[in-house]
Amino acid sequence: MPDPTRRPGESGRPGESGRPGRADRGARRARRRRIGLVAAGVTVGVFAAATGRLIVWPGRDAPEKADAIVMFAGTPGRLGHAVSLARQGYAPVLVVSTPVPGEGCPPRIPGVETICFRPDPLTTQGESRETGRLAAERGWKKIIVVTAVTQTNRARLRLRRCYPGQVLMSPVTVPPWSWGYWIAYEWGAMVKALVWQRSC
Repeated sequence: MPDPTRRPGESGRPGESGRPGRADRGARRARRRRIGLVAAGVTVGVFAAATGRLIVWPGRDAPEKADAIVMFAGTPGRLGHAVSLARQGYAPVLVVSTPVPGEGCPPRIPGVETICFRPDPLTTQGESRETGRLAAERGWKKIIVVTAVTQTNRARLRLRRCYPGQVLMSPVTVPPWSWGYWIAYEWGAMVKALVWQRSC
């Protein structure tokens, strides 16, 4: 027979009211916390893997005979590497981006034509546009591109939109102390190239 003194929702056992107890609420909070930590760990892992693949260890190509060597401006070491490739005879033309006023062309290399240009805009997009224009004008089918290792995939993406020929990426590393800056910069620049600037 029902107990007329029992309130709705009570189980009839001492100390039980039918509502979740503190232990149950604590267990749910702990479970949500674990799920949140796992999700955060997965997110960090995916971001780290993508950073490694796209920015830290991008694909690079062995240099081979090409129509031109093109150097995108930026971190130290690029010009020396580009000149070295030209001196080794990988291409008869060396193209150097010089966005900063006062930057001159490298010294003349015997047997190599040197072209220096100021990109418009003063970005990787401007450098890719000028490269595409020169390639169309001169009939280049294959180029070697010298840039920073962090910029490799973004430069390849930009060039693919402006130049239909073969691109061999020959990047140089960045100073050890600057990795944090360049990783952050490249993520921002990559998002811009993929979302807002999707044409040549």
